[in-house]
Amino acid sequence: MSDTQSQVNIKSAIEAILFATGSAVEGTKLMAALGTEEEPLGKKEFNAAIEELKAGYEIEERGIHLIELDGKYQLCTKNEYYDVLAKIVNMPKKHSLTDVILETLSIVAYKQPVTRAEIEKIRGVSCNHAVNKLVEYNLICEVGRLDAPGHPILFGTTDDFLRCFGISSMDELPDISPEKIEDFRKQAEAEAGIEVPT
Repeated sequence: MSDTQSQVNIKSAIEAILFATGSAVEGTKLMAALGTEEEPLGKKEFNAAIEELKAGYEIEERGIHLIELDGKYQLCTKNEYYDVLAKIVNMPKKHSLTDVILETLSIVAYKQPVTRAEIEKIRGVSCNHAVNKLVEYNLICEVGRLDAPGHPILFGTTDDFLRCFGISSMDELPDISPEKIEDFRKQAEAEAGIEVPT
């Protein structure tokens, strides 16, 4: 890439890469691809191009938008066009997240990486069905193995989790307030008929 390449060309190149790959691409990889062999594209210039692209999709009421997923970028269809797309292409059906599945997902989101045994210890019941469904829905995945007897699988959230909940990184998850934790403790006591130590 020459020093004279314009901002418009940088935006077009980002758009072309994201359209062609169809999946989330790390910002560092995009900067490397848009730079020279000796020097990647500068972060300031890259961020400016990304922000202009995002704004362009919103202002022009386009059917797609540019999202950020934990330092990766992807072109995605806007949610309001899901039903229209489903009539044309074989879209995956929308998944139903029961209270049990959502509870399990929250544990993984806030405690990751986490094993099945740790989830079950927190929930107090078996979590096999919920974990299997979350893996099937691609909201969680295997992120490694615990260095312990049996080497149990460690689970963490996926890019699809971020996409589904409309956040760009795990830092955007809401904090759990001390009052909420106290409510959870009281609920657990009531359900189990025991007193949970604080």
